[in-house]
Amino acid sequence: MSSNCPRPLNGSEAMTPLSQLMLATAAFVGTHFLLSHPFRAALVRRVGETGFLGLYSLVAAITLGWMVWIAWTMPPLTPHWMAPQWFFDWAAPILMLLASILLVGANIGNPAMPNPNGVTSIVRPATGVFAITRHPMNWAFTIWALTHIALSGSPPNLVIAGGILILTFFGSLLQDRKKQALLGDAWRGWEARTSFIPFAAIADGRIPAKAAWPGTIPVLGGLILWLAASYFHTMLVGIWAWIA
Repeated sequence: MSSNCPRPLNGSEAMTPLSQLMLATAAFVGTHFLLSHPFRAALVRRVGETGFLGLYSLVAAITLGWMVWIAWTMPPLTPHWMAPQWFFDWAAPILMLLASILLVGANIGNPAMPNPNGVTSIVRPATGVFAITRHPMNWAFTIWALTHIALSGSPPNLVIAGGILILTFFGSLLQDRKKQALLGDAWRGWEARTSFIPFAAIADGRIPAKAAWPGTIPVLGGLILWLAASYFHTMLVGIWAWIA
């Protein structure tokens, strides 16, 4: 065989960096859905709740690291659009502050978390971030994804933010179905008193507006998270953007 003949490309060489990023993002999103829903019960029976959480965290860390590494090392691509300056200066920071508050508040008394007292924890009025939405953690990431898609039509940004958007938005819907099966009427009652879409239960009068004050810890914690994320965004990207 002539030495001038081109050698065949292996799979990784044949794929563009953007294709590799799409594959990594699909792996991150897909394994989250599979482990959270169809595979969860069987794995918990086999390895226990602690073992499952360890496996879940390991798979999430590996696929997330793969996704971030490809995005970080791939060459820049021309964005399809850029948001106007006012969105960078005002809208995005406000949205990301709201997302930060929701994320911190979601870790305080969240009835969607694994909890042996899950039924009793949701037979109560919805207050704080749960008066805003019953899925504050997922909506924090949904807001992050929508904000970043609006900011830049960069192909890598669209792949990553689009993957996160699919994961968190549809993950919330699947979580409602799973909790209905586990908690029955208690969860359906929680759904009736709360809203999936942020502020919808306040808008239709099911929850008084004053109940949606997130609380001191979520507000202060969210502010600290927002400032820290903005600082690290500056370190990684070189721009003080007030967003993560």
